[in-house]
Amino acid sequence: MSTLRYAHLDVFTHGLGGGNHLGVVAGAEHWSDEAMQHFARWNNLVETTYLLPPQDAAASYRVRIFTPSREIPFAGHPSIGTAHIALEWGLARPVDGGLIQQCALGLLPIRLHHRDDQRLLLLKAPPATDVTGHHPLPAELQLALAHVHCGALAPALIDGGRRWWVVECASEAALRHWQPDHAAIAALAEASQSMGICAFARADTADAGYQLVVRAFGAGAGIQEDPASGAANGVLAYYLRQREPDGPLARGYRVSQGREIGHDAALQVVIGDDGIWVGGATRTVVSGQLHWPLTV
Repeated sequence: MSTLRYAHLDVFTHGLGGGNHLGVVAGAEHWSDEAMQHFARWNNLVETTYLLPPQDAAASYRVRIFTPSREIPFAGHPSIGTAHIALEWGLARPVDGGLIQQCALGLLPIRLHHRDDQRLLLLKAPPATDVTGHHPLPAELQLALAHVHCGALAPALIDGGRRWWVVECASEAALRHWQPDHAAIAALAEASQSMGICAFARADTADAGYQLVVRAFGAGAGIQEDPASGAANGVLAYYLRQREPDGPLARGYRVSQGREIGHDAALQVVIGDDGIWVGGATRTVVSGQLHWPLTV
């Protein structure tokens, strides 16, 4: 029997239970790949992470990220949540106002900010590229968008650690009321080897408290809709910086995500000369010991 520390987190929270679930295990350095996958499958969250000592001297800590079915090299909300626990449990200490996360994608910086007595963690998004190409948009995308009124910017396939189709909707109301065809999005994800569609719309009112609404349909990872996605918002920020370099969102904005599925997440995006930073607040909901026999 192995006794470890475990936390269940609410990541990108804007209110109690508003963000995205994450499980974090600390102390599993001796676990095999199979044991990590076994627990992640049983835990049955979108992602479970393992907080480990760094292998690179430049890193504050190392993280491995597992879905119930496989290990993935990077994801946004697991990175933010793991950094939160590393700080809360004293397993990493900030240097010059930040941390360096080691993951399968490499070393990724995380900044610490404070706002309204809350600690915000902002992750530097991995470099992104537009991989749409010059061919006509695929028929699978047209089918997936058959019942939504799109906005002025053309859809694009952006690869930034994870690959998403980015689509602008004509209005906040159109996006919030969209009933997507998940089978069509799954076909699109398979055909383009992507996560699916990251759809966004500009806020209908100036005093909403956010500038963009985002819905992320991640059929490529077996998720119908993600309540709060750091990776999707990172590729969206790259897309907007390329399409509207002098627009009102060029230096950053706040995002509302997840209301359509019973959440109310808030994400902060900062766009600067040093890159794109995506993050928000995290709340520890459950913290305790994990008793899990190593049978694999």
